[in-house]
Amino acid sequence: MLYYLFEFLEEQYQMPGASVFQFITFRAALAIILSLLFSTIFGKKIILMLQKKQVGESVRDLGLQGQIQKAGTPTMGGIIIILATLIPVLLLARLDNIYVIMLIVTTLWMGAVGFTDDYIKVFKKDKAGLSGKFKVMGQVGLGLFVGAVMYFHPGVTIKQEKINPQFETEKITQNSPREFNPEEQSLLTTIPFVKDNEFDYSKLITWLGDDYAKYAWLIFIPIVIFIITAVSNGANLTDGIDGLAAGSSAIIVFALAIFAFISGNIVFSDYLNVMYIPRLGELVIFTSAFVGALIGFLWYNTYPAQVFMGDTGSLTIGGVIAVIAIAVRKELLIPVLCGIFFAESLSVILQVSWFKYTKKKYGEGRRIFLMSPLHHHYQKKNYHESKIVTRFWIVGIFLAIISIVTLKLR
Repeated sequence: MLYYLFEFLEEQYQMPGASVFQFITFRAALAIILSLLFSTIFGKKIILMLQKKQVGESVRDLGLQGQIQKAGTPTMGGIIIILATLIPVLLLARLDNIYVIMLIVTTLWMGAVGFTDDYIKVFKKDKAGLSGKFKVMGQVGLGLFVGAVMYFHPGVTIKQEKINPQFETEKITQNSPREFNPEEQSLLTTIPFVKDNEFDYSKLITWLGDDYAKYAWLIFIPIVIFIITAVSNGANLTDGIDGLAAGSSAIIVFALAIFAFISGNIVFSDYLNVMYIPRLGELVIFTSAFVGALIGFLWYNTYPAQVFMGDTGSLTIGGVIAVIAIAVRKELLIPVLCGIFFAESLSVILQVSWFKYTKKKYGEGRRIFLMSPLHHHYQKKNYHESKIVTRFWIVGIFLAIISIVTLKLR
């Protein structure tokens, strides 16, 4: 809203300083400041409201150190993250931008699914919460929406450099900008660590004949559904000890903000020779607000936590991260960038699979880890929560740096 207000003041009255709102970097900085202020100042009020409503976490006794003491800690704190993200975005972003619209819908959509789950747990006293099939239906529904937007919406385009037909290489001219073809809708994405790393999903169905490109959505949308479901569930599994999910997610989103800024800026995409995606730069406003909201939430979520994010927060975080990665065409980098989520999910899959296999073969189930997800394994080994979280953050920073390096390491 402020963007449009200052645009009007600049055009009609040439108000001094109003043009600064045209710069993405300025609005991104303002977004992170506003989200930090909201989450830290109003976060306390929201926590007190949750306490008044007796929205306390019911904790199952898993034999973990300090677990029982957490019973009664307010949950549904993901509301803080959602509000601290959306308010700066609505104030500072261009609301006609399709990427911003898609992320706002994602936040509200997954927030609603997570809120419903937490509501059933807290107010209906059902520890199982929302049935798994309904959670998956929510994730699939979002995947259908995002996949359809990415494939069909005319505003989702890329701009490729002109090719020299003589050498079939990029046309490079000394001391002059690259020349681009007109914008086009495309399913191109990037493969990390590979030279000439652009990949078109439609190539997966060339066996359908000459018109295979018309049916590319049949393969693309299911891939989007899988990514959103996997990442949102990974974030949900990571949310097990104080500060782990919020801190790890802030690192991931910060890296994605860098990708969005570079790919959405024709100068930097030119310099780094990466895919230029028109209008993607506006996504930096959303990612900045999201980072600020996550860091601000940590003010109350670090050990000992004053509030838990609940599924309201964890499912939203995972969904938003997945959609940002898809928008910046870096979804194939998720196993590296979201390595913490991946490891947590993999530990559960391995644990359950091995238990079932050994029970069938030997008559008794055996375990790979002392407990899954992975962070509980280290808790069982008597590592303090703070040490586990800090070391996971360090690994997350390392993975984020590796992911950013893929801009040139290929």
